[in-house]
Amino acid sequence: MPRARVAVFISGSGTNMAALLYASRAADCPYEIVLVLSNNPDASGLKLAEAEGVATFCLPHKGIARADHDAMMEAQVLKSGARYIALAGYMRILTPEFVGRWKNRMLNIHPSLLPKYKGLHTHDRAIEAGDSHGGCTVHLVTAELDDGPVLGQTPVAIIPGDTGDTLAARVLFAEHQLYSRTLAAYVAREFDAGWLLEKVRALADALPQVEERESHGAPGWRVGGKYFAYFNDQHHGTPQIALLVKTSGQDELAALIEQDPDVWFRPAYYGASGWAGLTLNRPDVDWDHAADWLRRSWAAVAPRRLAAMLEF
Repeated sequence: MPRARVAVFISGSGTNMAALLYASRAADCPYEIVLVLSNNPDASGLKLAEAEGVATFCLPHKGIARADHDAMMEAQVLKSGARYIALAGYMRILTPEFVGRWKNRMLNIHPSLLPKYKGLHTHDRAIEAGDSHGGCTVHLVTAELDDGPVLGQTPVAIIPGDTGDTLAARVLFAEHQLYSRTLAAYVAREFDAGWLLEKVRALADALPQVEERESHGAPGWRVGGKYFAYFNDQHHGTPQIALLVKTSGQDELAALIEQDPDVWFRPAYYGASGWAGLTLNRPDVDWDHAADWLRRSWAAVAPRRLAAMLEF
C-alpha cells in the first residue's frame, strides 16, 4: 500500500505536528509527512521539522488578503504532492473556497469533545460547566468552524482543583496519541476492502430495484434477475480490490485498459465475457466515475421498463 502524502499546517510549537511526524516513522504507518507550512516565521515547529529532514514553507499573512494567502499556501501543498492536509495548531480561519477544494481531505484537532465548546477557551468552559471530562476531537474540516464530521475523540477526566492550564496539559497528551491514530486510520480506509465494499454497496443500492446476492463468494448486484456488478476482493490472487462492471464487449474492454491500465484491468474468468475491473484500492478513486459505470452496467441488463427510469 502506498503511503499517503500529508502536509501539516502549524502556527506555533507544532507538538501535534511532531506527534504525527514521529508516528509516521513506524514501518507500518500508512502516511508520511512531506511538508510543514506556517504563517508564523517564529514557529518553533518549523525548526523541528527541518531538523528531521522534512521540507518547510513559511508565509506570514500580514498584508496579504486571506484568499491570496490560502492560495499561495495551497500552491506549495500541491507542489509537494500531498493528498491530505492536517491542521495542527494553525491559527488562521481558512476561506470556504480553500476548504471546499480539500473536502474530505483536510483534518483538524480540537481541544474539546465536539460538539461541545467550539472555538477558544475550551478547557475553562468545560470546568465552569461542571463537566466530568474534557478531551479532544479529530474532525474533518468544513467551512463552519469546528463543525466537520467527527473521526475520533478521547475523553480526559477533569480532576478537582483543575484549572484550564492543568487540564490543557493532560489533554495535549491525548491529542498527540489521538491525532496520529485517527489520521492513520482515515488515510488507510481507501485500501480497506470493508470500507470500499460499503462505498460500492451504497452506489448500487441507489439504483432502482436492485437486489444484492453473493455469487461465487463475492458480493454481487442484480436487477431483473441478472447481475450487473460484482465486488472483487483480490480474487484469484490478483492485487486489485475492484468493482466489476459490464462493457459492450472485448473491444471496449481492451480500449479501457489501454487508455488507463492503472484504473482498469481484465478480471479472471469475468473478463472473457467482457466484464471490466475498475480498481478501487488506489489513491484518488473518482466515485462519480464508478457511479456512472454502475448506472451504465445496470442499464445494460435491466428490463426496458426499468431502464426508462434512469436518464443517461
